[in-house]
Amino acid sequence: MTVGMGRALAVALVGLNGHVVEVEADIGQTLPAFVLLGLPDASLNEAKDRIRSAAQNSGIPLSRRKITVNLIPASLPKKGSAFDLAIVMATLNAAGDVRGTGQTVFIAELGLDGRLRPVRGILPAVLAGLRAGRRDFVVAAGNLAEARLVGGARVRGYESLAQAVLDYGADPQDLVFAEPAAIQTPNDAAGPGAGEAADLRDVAGQPEARLALEIAAAGGHHLLMVGPPGSGKTMLADRLPGLLPDLDDGEAMEVTAVHSLDGPHTGIAALMHRPPYERPHHTASTASIIGGGTGVPRPGAASRAHRGVLFLDEAPEFDRRVLDALRQPLESGELVLHRSAGTAAYPARFQLVLAANPCPCGKAGGKGTECSCTPMARRRYFGRLSGPLLDRVDIQLQVHRVSLPDLSSTEPRESSVDVAARVRRARDRQAARLRPFGLVRNADVTGNLLRGPLQLKRTDTGLLDRAMQAGTLTARGYDRVLRIAWTVADLADRDRPGGDDVGLALTMRQRGLGL
Repeated sequence: MTVGMGRALAVALVGLNGHVVEVEADIGQTLPAFVLLGLPDASLNEAKDRIRSAAQNSGIPLSRRKITVNLIPASLPKKGSAFDLAIVMATLNAAGDVRGTGQTVFIAELGLDGRLRPVRGILPAVLAGLRAGRRDFVVAAGNLAEARLVGGARVRGYESLAQAVLDYGADPQDLVFAEPAAIQTPNDAAGPGAGEAADLRDVAGQPEARLALEIAAAGGHHLLMVGPPGSGKTMLADRLPGLLPDLDDGEAMEVTAVHSLDGPHTGIAALMHRPPYERPHHTASTASIIGGGTGVPRPGAASRAHRGVLFLDEAPEFDRRVLDALRQPLESGELVLHRSAGTAAYPARFQLVLAANPCPCGKAGGKGTECSCTPMARRRYFGRLSGPLLDRVDIQLQVHRVSLPDLSSTEPRESSVDVAARVRRARDRQAARLRPFGLVRNADVTGNLLRGPLQLKRTDTGLLDRAMQAGTLTARGYDRVLRIAWTVADLADRDRPGGDDVGLALTMRQRGLGL
């Protein structure tokens, strides 16, 4: 057995950004020891014992001399068990037991019996390796389908360490092959999309709210619904994802990469082409919504809702710090989380939907004669929805109780399929108009475009101008009303919004809190 230096490659993930790590192994001539260098965290330090047991139980024990493993670059923090396979392959390469590992990226956790266990974040890890010029990857069998979603990568998946070392030149005589693990069925590629199966046909009445939902879906606008309990706010929000068009391949890759980091270890079978739908409980912490945790922060619900819908039911019941933390991603479409162990950036271009009761008791709608809340209690209740946050919500609508005639009506209601078809056509019009500017949705149009190439006639914006002069509309609100007006025109197959479209858009923005 030749004793010397061995090499393999791994990937260190910081958020969605991955860095190829060179794993060097050296076998010295001194007493037995295992030294791991290069800023490993506690879970990575434990790899030393896992690796020894896995190699021993696979019939290819490690050298009993001093083993020194260095992870390069040493200044980059490294965490997790995904380095296990790379470390053992580099060590066996140093001992002369395997060959040709220096240009292959190994990503898998080792079990004590030698089985390769799947890990999270395979998709962004393979993408990072590919961007760094690496083509060959070895993963656990449970991660193989997900890793192969990355075009251009040559990926092999193995059940056990013995299978892997056999393909890299190990002597098969003494190898012990672990029994294959029962691999769970991977995630449904459709993604969370809980609202996907819910049909708009189920919603009785609420013509204004249905129209607002359609406009929100067509333009990618944020939405606030205020109304008494039982008026259908949650039903409407649950049906919004079903109105949204499928994601293209680039968007699906972004969404799948986020869910790969935060999903189950069994991996994802296909790209998630349906927009995700996140509906956290009102007791959720800031870290669970925005992202966080010890060490390098993990993505939260806002990032898992990227390219989809984030629905906050009973929005005033959320902690105000949680709500205000959403202001930055609503503008930038990205969350940058700073921690002592590193900075992680996650995409967060989601569509925000808020639902709220008119007061703490929920009975202030309509005549409000049954409401027992004091004016101070109402102000305190809605005070959790700060002005800067509400100013970023395009459509603010009051939802009324469903009447008995609407509830008992036998007339057929329009289905999600029919509305989704109109939304798709409106999105196509937007994409064609905005393509020269590098945009696809009205919600993303900048103020410079609205006052430049897309500027409307003064005769059409008169109502809007007077609202701003009266101080009832901010400059941000002015632009958001114009974006809604463009979406209304797109749904009606008109080339440009008219005065009526602007008036409807302004109404959609100012009806939510006018109780």
